[in-house]
Amino acid sequence: MTGGVNGLATRLAAITTRPWTLMEVCGGQTHAIVRWGLDQLLPPGLRLIHGPGCPVCVTPAATIDAALQLARRPEVILCSYGDMLRVPGSGSDDLLGVRAAGGDVRLLTSPLQALELARSNPQRTVVFLAVGFETTAPATALLARQALRSGVRNLLLLTAHVRVPPAMEAILSADGNQVQGFLAAGHVCTVMGTGELNELVQRHRVPVVVTGFEPIDLMRGLLRCVELLEAGQPQLANAYPRVVKPEGNPAARALLEEVFAVVDQPWRGFGMIPGGGLALREAYASLDVRRHVSLGGSTAGDPGNPCISGLILQGRRSPRDCPAFGTSCTPEHPLGAPMVSSEGACAAYHLYRRHD
Repeated sequence: MTGGVNGLATRLAAITTRPWTLMEVCGGQTHAIVRWGLDQLLPPGLRLIHGPGCPVCVTPAATIDAALQLARRPEVILCSYGDMLRVPGSGSDDLLGVRAAGGDVRLLTSPLQALELARSNPQRTVVFLAVGFETTAPATALLARQALRSGVRNLLLLTAHVRVPPAMEAILSADGNQVQGFLAAGHVCTVMGTGELNELVQRHRVPVVVTGFEPIDLMRGLLRCVELLEAGQPQLANAYPRVVKPEGNPAARALLEEVFAVVDQPWRGFGMIPGGGLALREAYASLDVRRHVSLGGSTAGDPGNPCISGLILQGRRSPRDCPAFGTSCTPEHPLGAPMVSSEGACAAYHLYRRHD
């Protein structure tokens, strides 16, 4: 693998004639890049910045605040994926803290476990905090369908699924945008196909290359993206054809279309993104916890928090630019979501680069 990566790095240096700025849009890709030092193999002038590729990190603070309120209710069992338990809301509280104080907060590895939890606890209300990109949304959609069909009435959803192409659109449309090309997330395209990305390329005239997560995949994606930039060809390219097909996964897409509608959605660090999220359709609205429980607004944030996670999520700053990085903000005591998630940029730098 090393020889292949080095060979691609040599080819990349040979074809790069001017400065370019690229962004990868996947937290798994960010961790691979930082872990294997791929960004340190790039020729001078070729800059790789990290995008908002972590769904845990971009979940709005208001959603975390709502989950905290629910978890404090004695009749509620609040469950979600492991990373979500340590994400702070608009204050410093997190779900682990609520659990330590007596709240019933459960860690799940599959959404369907929430259905079994509801069946096993008929006197309680089970709320599943559902987050993720288009990759995990089909599993939530399957949970919703099975919950309705089986007649389980004590399972509710607090959904915060987000969509990647609208975030890329927001980055390209922002004032001061520096991104000239994207490495797109292969796992999202495996589900959704490449149609929306092709439309993005046509609107903004920037190359987008779908790539995977291994070092060799990422270097191939970088090489292809620079080839397109150097040739002045704003095109969509698929450097991950062994997994990604243009049509994606038709069954998963049909399930998403059945259960969810595309809506405007706030992203942490971005604000409202048009078309940036998914909400339950009316046929599934009985599962929406907000239809059953009155949830207040966000609590006041911490004015003394020096975290710059919003700028990091936008790709405008590096984790090392944050004054709290590695000092008052660590994985054990995070001030912002990118230090919490296993796909967060700050977590990657703390794990692989903090001693550089």
